[in-house]
Amino acid sequence: MHGEYKVHGGKLVVVDLEVHNGSLANVSVSGDFFLEPDEALDDINRALNGLDAASPASEIADAISAVLPAGVVLFGFSAQAVAIAVRRALAKATSWLDHSWDIIAPTVLPTAVNVALDEVLAREVGAGRRNPTLRFWDWNEPSVVIGSFQSVRNELDPAGVEKFGINVVRRISGGGAMFMEAGNCITYSLYLPQSLVDGLSFEDSYKFLDSWVMAALESIGVQAFYVPLNDIATDQGKIGGAAQKRLSNGAMLHHVTMSYDIDAEKMVQVLRIGKEKLSDKGTRSAKKRVDPLRRQTGLSRAEILTTMSETFTQRYDAQPAELTLAELAEAAALVESKFGTDAWLNRIP
Repeated sequence: MHGEYKVHGGKLVVVDLEVHNGSLANVSVSGDFFLEPDEALDDINRALNGLDAASPASEIADAISAVLPAGVVLFGFSAQAVAIAVRRALAKATSWLDHSWDIIAPTVLPTAVNVALDEVLAREVGAGRRNPTLRFWDWNEPSVVIGSFQSVRNELDPAGVEKFGINVVRRISGGGAMFMEAGNCITYSLYLPQSLVDGLSFEDSYKFLDSWVMAALESIGVQAFYVPLNDIATDQGKIGGAAQKRLSNGAMLHHVTMSYDIDAEKMVQVLRIGKEKLSDKGTRSAKKRVDPLRRQTGLSRAEILTTMSETFTQRYDAQPAELTLAELAEAAALVESKFGTDAWLNRIP
């Protein structure tokens, strides 16, 4: 069995192995990484031989770490990276190219329907009724989408919400509030099996799932990077944030909103941006924290969306797809029963 894992920003780890009576055997770890001293590679292989083939990635990584003497240097990889390669060899973890990807172009829908579709499509992927999918959002009405665990009264200024006719919706993932007017943001959702991030920490999974969009931004002159846990930034300021939700059926949702041409003056009248939240951001103004892509690129929103779509398609051989009538109907029903109700919105008043 053969498994490979390319560390984000690091080196390639390759594992060849066999399974005898439910245990790992004849394990051979290789790659273009650096390791000192050389003998540590034998220690890693010995730690893996005899392990239960059903071991989760965390146990595999712990077994490697336990045998490495003090002073061993792993450069460009880690025990976790080896564990992921082992899991891939065993077909317990997957890579991007193990899946057939669909991509759904921006479709103008009410914000509540967009939020509901995140739950619907993640469930469909987990059930095997839909390929893993990238979907770009579009909408017309000014909205705020708050995180699953945020308080309505703490996050929103009622006067600003009423003044600007803001539609407020709560999503299923955690994280912070998204201020979204038509054309001022770029939002996308990934629906995928959790096997794609098997062995990755929560923090690493964010960077891993957005590696393609970092490449897309780089191609248009934007050098973006992650600020743990879930902020996407450049040296000129924050441009967006990500959030995730893992479902019990083995699927997960990863979605991102990036500022294109945000009205910062309006945003701070709608959102309560507290001093405590800004205290670790190195700035005293929420308006200074968000630096739109329009200013950084000089490109239209449509041009940026096209670049993102083309980058994803080329990397993962994605095929164009559309929302089905059944999925749209299920999303509409979820708006009626959940996302459009006061009970869901105000579950944390």
